[in-house]
Amino acid sequence: MKHHKVFLTLALLATTFWTSAAIAQDSHATATRTLQLSAFGAASGDFTGLAGGKNFGITAGADLGLPPWRAVRPTIEVRGTFPTDHGLVDSQKSVLGGLRVDFLLNHRLQPYGDFLYGRGQMDYGFGYIYNNLIYSLTTTFIDSPGGGFNYALSEHLAIKVDGQYQRWGGPAPTPSGVVWSTVGSAGLVYNFTFDRRRR
Repeated sequence: MKHHKVFLTLALLATTFWTSAAIAQDSHATATRTLQLSAFGAASGDFTGLAGGKNFGITAGADLGLPPWRAVRPTIEVRGTFPTDHGLVDSQKSVLGGLRVDFLLNHRLQPYGDFLYGRGQMDYGFGYIYNNLIYSLTTTFIDSPGGGFNYALSEHLAIKVDGQYQRWGGPAPTPSGVVWSTVGSAGLVYNFTFDRRRR
């Protein structure tokens, strides 16, 4: 519960700071800066971090980009990852949200870094035996730092390449009680346009 309060406070502070900074910019800027809404879908490969476990799945989500400031755009992101191939050891599904920072290098290439937080579920199929216990299902909190890039193909469409390093909290069938997994994704982003930028 403490993690939720910290995350919400940081999100509120970041939103307030970046919005205020954008409003304070010169009102005669060459373009009107607006919020940017986008949605994405990607194929994901998940190295679950438990006994060589692997999943194949789908990641989908949405981003709300705040007004940029000095070639940096803060973004609020929500995403979910769902396994379609559960593998032989365990399968992982999750719903995460958090903050992302986009670096606006040019109008096509936009690398980013993020930190996401949420809940996830590890399903051990027919069971995973560890220390004389049989694990069947674990639900826990997840910390997920990561990054990637979007490459624009057109005004609305972009390619996404993304990687996340995730810490799954306990209890888990490992000596430390936690699981570290790595998720790589590749897919497409659709950018919604509600009004044109005007000069």
